[in-house]
Amino acid sequence: MEDLGLRSYQKEVVERAVKGENVIIWLPTGGGKTRAAVYVAKRHLETNSKAKVVVLVNKVHLVAQHFTKEFDPYLGKQYKLVQVSGDCEEKDFFSDVLGVSDLVICTAQILENALATPDVDRHVELSDITLLIIDECHHTHKEGVYNKIMRRYIGRKLSGERKLPQILGLTASPGGANTLPQAVEHVLEICANLDSAIVSAEVHAPELATKVPRPRTSFDIVERRPEDPFADHLTSMMLQIHECLFTASPSLQLREIGTQEYEADVVLLEESGVKQGKRLLAQCALHLRQYNNALLINDTLRMLDAYKSLGDFYVTKANTAIDQTDRFLIELFRKNQEKLRSLSRDVRYENPKMAQLQTTLLDQFGESRDSRGILFSKTRLSTNCLLDWVSSNPALQNANIKAAILTGAGSGNNCMSQNQQKDTIRNFRNGTLNLLISTSVAEEGLDIPECNLVVRYGLLTNEIAQQQAMGRARANDSVYSVVAQRGSKEVFREFINDNRVKFMAEAIAEIKAMTHMEFRKKITEIQKESMMCLIRAERNRQESKSVNSAAVINILCRNCFTPVATGSDIKLIDNTHYVNVNPNFEIYYKTGGVVHLEKTFVDWEPGCTINCANCNQKWGYEMKYKKVALLANVNIKSFALDTPEGRKTVKQWKKVPFVVEDFNFIEYCDGCPGDSFN
Repeated sequence: MEDLGLRSYQKEVVERAVKGENVIIWLPTGGGKTRAAVYVAKRHLETNSKAKVVVLVNKVHLVAQHFTKEFDPYLGKQYKLVQVSGDCEEKDFFSDVLGVSDLVICTAQILENALATPDVDRHVELSDITLLIIDECHHTHKEGVYNKIMRRYIGRKLSGERKLPQILGLTASPGGANTLPQAVEHVLEICANLDSAIVSAEVHAPELATKVPRPRTSFDIVERRPEDPFADHLTSMMLQIHECLFTASPSLQLREIGTQEYEADVVLLEESGVKQGKRLLAQCALHLRQYNNALLINDTLRMLDAYKSLGDFYVTKANTAIDQTDRFLIELFRKNQEKLRSLSRDVRYENPKMAQLQTTLLDQFGESRDSRGILFSKTRLSTNCLLDWVSSNPALQNANIKAAILTGAGSGNNCMSQNQQKDTIRNFRNGTLNLLISTSVAEEGLDIPECNLVVRYGLLTNEIAQQQAMGRARANDSVYSVVAQRGSKEVFREFINDNRVKFMAEAIAEIKAMTHMEFRKKITEIQKESMMCLIRAERNRQESKSVNSAAVINILCRNCFTPVATGSDIKLIDNTHYVNVNPNFEIYYKTGGVVHLEKTFVDWEPGCTINCANCNQKWGYEMKYKKVALLANVNIKSFALDTPEGRKTVKQWKKVPFVVEDFNFIEYCDGCPGDSFN
């Protein structure tokens, strides 16, 4: 093991995996889980002449990171290693890549697609793999792609198949629960999903504690601001909308304004309005959600940020009124806009959390200290607001704080490209930057240097996220700070998470104390029950889809209720893109700007955005497929469905109550794109 520089605790946790057992390695962030996995892969390749190792990750950027930083430096000279992700051509020939490689690092969806495809030339079986390494394996639950892969494994195992890959899971926190029995049940479920025992450092735990020290936790608490006229004015505007709502629906009940519970209520109200065809309910709910979001922003960030978020929403609503409801809502904002702008600039009522956040940062970065920190916030919007605040704050600039945002990759607003992520992390590593303002993307996986300070700001998350964020503060005498209002849900959640972590550790100890026979019996019972539930759920799903033919489903714009298509117009491309193939569909939308994506794709390229021609609701974008077919790639969240059972809304295309057929490119080119919409 010395050639990889493993520490004693790493040697301890790989012992059973090296012997061929299915195990989950549980080590904290910074404990070297990936290096341990490299060693297991190395030994597996050395001792199996027909070895095929696949390393699964749950984020695209981790493919290159694991390849470059860990696996290639130690295995690349002796073995053929290949990295595959959604932006490379190899994904379409995964079976060929696997056939000629010793080790493949890929996103989990790539493997799932290869396992699921009926195309013989592209199909892969689990039996083609001898060692399957699953990074951040705590995501192996519910409908996650890791669990889809492992359900295939469990199904084959329970049916008696022997030629299955060895499983190696890696996690910093499998998660816990609010009681010890529940925590035991949860960890056993993760073990069952991965068909693996969980291992951790015991004999060499003191060394682990030395190498990965725990930060000091600091609760930086502030009092509620005594006056908040900006929030009061927003609330008064919301109450005017309430009057309109309650006139139409006297029995309507909504929880406290300015809370997450209120947001949940108005989300359901919008869905109810769409389903009932009551546009007043749906539109009032949409606008109330924006006001409530402004209140939540005001509670965490600056009043200016809250005002801007609301103003940006109404910019998109300008000149789009199609009925009296729209005119009332837009006019309400216009009449109060100047008052809100004035209140948002009154420094007497600014958010005290921001002042405390400044103090927390200055405590670490002041006095010419050579510090490095991460400020975690909830949304991409909040990271941008915080960066603007840091950059324009004289005290923080005098402390030489050099900040940048780090958010997830994507094509939407406030998203970063993968190259931008890499540049930001590189600058953080070399000292050009010393503060990352990040969403949860920095909690796990990314190769980020150890920090002196980690701040959690305006976050309500679980114990897994808490432990991973805390694990970033690994420098000596580091601090994990929670900046929050006294008695707030954020403070309460931190204590809940601490208890869940304690129960998780106790649960793992209890499970490790089980005999081998007792452990296998318990996880086999869980596996059998899970497979039965899966079979029943799939049967119910198929039955619900078979009730209606696609042709009888009318698809309506969710905003204005204009009928624009039928279910039979929708086809599925590459198990990913849901497109409208009816050429008549174009009369119902207008195009906007060209969509720009960082990635390029072999079979398709994006075109212009598409919006409802009647009300300007965003629908998706055009895509050119195989340089021939110009199709509308549509988002189901922008539509409602009229079915024989009534109007419905769904959040995912796979939840629609009809079967979406695969796109037939040859048929399309022959001039038979599908049924016309009447």
